[in-house]
Amino acid sequence: MNNFELQKAKFRTQPGFIAALDQSGGSTPKALRLYGIQESAYSGEAQMMDLIHAMRTRIITSPAFNGDRILAAILFENTMDRDIQGRPSAEYLWEVKKVVPILKVDKGLEAEAIGVQLMKPMPGLDKLLTRAKAKGIFGTKMRSVIKQANAAGIQAVVAQQFEIARQIVAAGLVPIIEPEVDIKCPDKAASEDLLKAAILGQLDKLPEGELVMLKLTIPTKDNLYADCIAHPRVLKVVALSGGYSREEANQRLARQRGMVASFSRALTEGLTAQQSDAEFNAALDQAIESIFQASKT
Repeated sequence: MNNFELQKAKFRTQPGFIAALDQSGGSTPKALRLYGIQESAYSGEAQMMDLIHAMRTRIITSPAFNGDRILAAILFENTMDRDIQGRPSAEYLWEVKKVVPILKVDKGLEAEAIGVQLMKPMPGLDKLLTRAKAKGIFGTKMRSVIKQANAAGIQAVVAQQFEIARQIVAAGLVPIIEPEVDIKCPDKAASEDLLKAAILGQLDKLPEGELVMLKLTIPTKDNLYADCIAHPRVLKVVALSGGYSREEANQRLARQRGMVASFSRALTEGLTAQQSDAEFNAALDQAIESIFQASKT
């Protein structure tokens, strides 16, 4: 089996979760602040990206971080183009850690309209997908946001996600479709019902052999997405932490059968630059274990 088939088999057969390490330029200052590095400690984007890469490298190279409990890691493009311990990031993840590399490909969100935020255009996507495939990337991730239970808005989000997903599948990669329902959405449960119906409608149109993954907000109604998890075109359904604390996200996730975590901020909660390596590795190990257990249900 080639690496792609081995990685697909890992998703199908092994327990674990996805580590979302894909903070982009817009969310990086907040991620660094939570990590104990204030904006006064760096000047300019280049220094900022060096610091976030050092943080991600510390996480990925930790003995706590490996393929026993982690299925995959989502990378920002800047991380994909850098090295970890002298090896390209995607190669290091798979060859050293047995963690599947995934790339965030969206360019951010449009302003809110009809209760949703669609994705901004991605004019260079084909070139990026070609580069990603050459670097050993298995799949991609792209995020939209649903703020209101607006049927037309939710249909537009899902249609856009699946249109780009088909482009990604054609490039030989597996897309993670992420139509996030804002946890502050005033009618979250109704939004999720509309979202599920729209997703199932699109999944049913996918040709045999085409696979996608779904990254969804942990639903208000437990096991709402069981039909998506069971769908033959779905490789995995993963959950975003969406602003919940790690403890609350884990509690909510543990009630969802067959849904595993893809946490970002909830994974790195409590990790700081000031910790010794022993303290850092112990805190990361505890975080990974708690998310792994919540993902095993």
